[in-house]
Amino acid sequence: MNHEHPDISLSCQLYDYNNDEYKLTRNSPKHYADNFVKEKLLDSHDDKNHWLNYHDLSDRESVEKLCEQLGIDKLTVEDIYSDLKRPKLEEYTNYVFFSVSSALTKDAYSASLKKEKISFIIGKDFLVSFQAKSSDHFTDVRDRIEKRRGKIRMKGPDFLLFRMLEAITDNYFEVLDDIVENIEKIEHKITINPNSELLRRIEIEKRKLIELRKVVFPLKEITSQLDKSESSFIQKENHYYFSNLKDNCLTVLEEIDANKQILEGMANLYYAVQGQKMNQIMKVLTIMSSIFIPLTFIVGVYGMNFEYMPELNSPYGYPAVMAFMALVSIILLLYFKKRGWFKK
Repeated sequence: MNHEHPDISLSCQLYDYNNDEYKLTRNSPKHYADNFVKEKLLDSHDDKNHWLNYHDLSDRESVEKLCEQLGIDKLTVEDIYSDLKRPKLEEYTNYVFFSVSSALTKDAYSASLKKEKISFIIGKDFLVSFQAKSSDHFTDVRDRIEKRRGKIRMKGPDFLLFRMLEAITDNYFEVLDDIVENIEKIEHKITINPNSELLRRIEIEKRKLIELRKVVFPLKEITSQLDKSESSFIQKENHYYFSNLKDNCLTVLEEIDANKQILEGMANLYYAVQGQKMNQIMKVLTIMSSIFIPLTFIVGVYGMNFEYMPELNSPYGYPAVMAFMALVSIILLLYFKKRGWFKK
C-alpha cells in the first residue's frame, strides 16, 4: 500500500485502488489534465479503479482539457459549470454524467441550508467528481478505501458512486435531524411562553424544509434512473444499491412533508394560544367594566349640581352610598363567580 500525504494547497485528489492496494495523490487540475488519461486509463497494465475528485473548479481550462481527453461532450462541461435546474442523467457511449446537490446545516440558528452542486462522470474504470469547494461529504468513503472496509475495494466505480451518493443522502438525514431537533425545542417553548420570535423560528424551519425538499427530490430521480439504467458502466448486480438509495430519498421526502405539517400545526397553535390569552384579557376587562359601570352611574347621579336631592343633607348619606356601591360590587362578583367567569 502506498500513501502520499496530501498537500492541502492542491485542489485535486486521486485515488488509485484495487483489492490489494491503494494510492492517494494530490496535485493541481493542470497536472491531471495533462497526465490522468495518459498515465492511468491508457496503461494496459493498470488494473486499478481511479477516483479523481476536484475541490475547486476555478481552473476551467484544465477541466475542459481533461474532459476533452476523456471524450466528454462540451455540453457536459457546460452542465458542470451551470446551475442545477432539473434532475438529468445523461448516458453516452463512453460515460454517464449527472449532477446533484448536497446539503449541510450552517448552524442551529441559520435561516438557510448550506448547499453545494456536485457533478459526476463515470466511465470504464474511473469516476470523476466535481465540487466547487472543499467539503467533508466523502470522509467515510475515503476511510473505506484506505482501511479496506466493506466491498468498495473489490468493486468498480459504480459501487464507489453508490457510496458517494449514500454519503450525500446521509447528510440529508443529518440536516433533517437538526431541523427536527429545532422543531422539538420550539414545540416545548410555544406552550410555555409563545412570542413572535417563536413564530419567526417556525417560518425559518419551514423554509429550510422546503429548501431540503428541492435538494432531495433530484437525487431521488437520479437514483431511480441509475436503478433502471442499461449502461455498461452501472453493473446490474449493483442496481439494488441504487434502488435502496431511492427508497432512502423517499423516506427523507416523507419526513419533510410530515414535519411541514407539524410546523403548520404549531403555527396554528401559536395563534390559538395568542387568541386564548387575548380572550383572558378581554374577560378581565369585561368583568372590570361590568363592576364599574353601575358604580359610575351612581357617582354620576350624585355628581349633578341640583339643590334638592335625597341624602344630600343626611349625615349618613355618604357612607350609605359607599356601602350600597360596595354591595353592588360584591353581588356582581358573586354572580360572575357563579357563572364560572373566573375559571381559566
